[in-house]
This record gives sequence, C-alpha cells and structure tokens, in this order.
Amino acid sequence: QQEYGEVRGSSYLQENFLCFIMQCPAQEYVRLQINTMDMIRMILTVVALSLAAACSPKQSEILVLTERGGQHGPFTDAALEWLAEESVENGYNITEINTADPITREFLERFDAVIQLDYPPFGWTEEGQQAFQEYIEEGKGGWIGFHHATLIGEFREGYPIWEWFRELMGGITYRNYIAGLTDGTMVVEDETHPVMAGVSPTTIIPDDEFYIYDKSPRGKVRILASVDEDSYTTETDIKMGDHPVVWTNEDVKGRNLYIQMGHSPKLLENPDFTQMLRNAIDWVLKNNR
Repeated sequence: QQEYGEVRGSSYLQENFLCFIMQCPAQEYVRLQINTMDMIRMILTVVALSLAAACSPKQSEILVLTERGGQHGPFTDAALEWLAEESVENGYNITEINTADPITREFLERFDAVIQLDYPPFGWTEEGQQAFQEYIEEGKGGWIGFHHATLIGEFREGYPIWEWFRELMGGITYRNYIAGLTDGTMVVEDETHPVMAGVSPTTIIPDDEFYIYDKSPRGKVRILASVDEDSYTTETDIKMGDHPVVWTNEDVKGRNLYIQMGHSPKLLENPDFTQMLRNAIDWVLKNNR
C-alpha cells in the first residue's frame, strides 16, 4: 500500500480491480487520478445497457406480398393499414413487395413469416419457388395466404401450375367464383386450434367471391372453418357442397394458414375476422410446433 502513496484500504482493491478491467498498471491509474466511484458507476451503466439490449425481444420481420390495384385494391389497402397498426402494438416490422421477383433463399432469410395478401401462385421465378418451398418445408418461417393464393391453374401462357404449391393447398385446382359477390356465414369447425381462439362459432363474411375448386381439400389438410353455402344472400349455382375456407397443411414444418376470404375491405371491420388474423400472425411467428 505504501508503494502507491494515496491509495488506501478498499480504494486500493477497487482501483486495482478497475485497472485489471482496463488492462493498465496500477501506477498509471493513480496518475490519471480517475474517481473510483464514477468509474464503477460508468462500468455498471455500460454492463446494464448491454444486458438490456441482449435481453430485449427481437422484433419479428414479416414480408407482405401484395398485388396492388384492381377490384381487390380496397381490401389490400385496408389490410395493410390494419397490419401497420398491429405491427406497432405487437412489435413486428412489415416489408411490402408487389412482385415475387425479389424472392430468393437469401432474401427470405430476413423474414420470420410471409403474408401472401391477394397475390397469385403464378408468375414466380423458379428460384423464388424453390426458395419458398424450402422456407416452408424446412420450417424457416411461417406463411399466411389470402384469397388469390389459391388461383391454382393455368391462367397465363408460360406459367404452368406450381405443383408443390397445389399440394400444399390440399391438391386443389381453382374452378370458379361468385362474380356478383355474396354474404356468407363462416362456421368454425376446429375451435381447439390457436387461430380460432376467441372467434365466434359463426360470423358473417360480407361481399365475397367464395372460390370453388375441382374438389374439397378436406382429408389432405386440417380444416379450421368452412362456409355455409345455404347462407348465401345471392342466388347462385356456384357451390361445392363441402366448402372449406380456412385450413392449414400439417405435413410441412413451417406453420401455414390459408384464408379464402379477401375481397372486401369490410372484412377488416369484422372483429371475428381481425381476431382470427391476429391469432394467425401470432401462431405462424411461433414457428416451431
């Protein structure tokens, strides 16, 4: 202690401890005449801030693939506005793209989930298709698809059916839709699934097209809800009999959900629909089953 002059008792221990952290000789530390307690406070502050940063939850990143404009434009606009509000309240970030061209393996690595918001399953690059297939099959992220996501068929020359995606959707092929629109009653079939928590057993879906397919996907996917075709408010022969409208494919690792509705912005005013969507986002972000 005499060697260091003014350093005495516990101060000696504190200062030499700080010197050890700062990797400097004790003599040099004394010459700097740094106030010991101030230095301790500074180090503790830095440590506390570092721990806080390490422990704070990472914000989830969601990619939203949209097809802007057209008759579905108002629904897309309303859904994006709703998502923006939800992202602030629930701590996730939204990135919107209007074409599938940017999608690659490296691009998808940035995102915890993909929302295919009224965007069709054709016109994707081969690289994008393969990247998305790996993303879902290997559980790298989750997926929610709306409405146009089941426009599965040869709609445009040069765009063959994406067979893997068709199987993901239950092996279906799009056939027709109710062009004049109709209200219909959605009936929850699987109230035990997290996506349906807090959703009423039945709810009115306004002004929708209710796509029909060559067959029901039932048996190949887990059906969460269907539409009661007898509840249609428009006279139409465009019916399936067994008509699922919300389902998930449990044969892949990535959590996924298809919601057939997605035509009218009125959907975002329906508390059961928004509850289902909120649940769906939370569920796919927790991607490990």
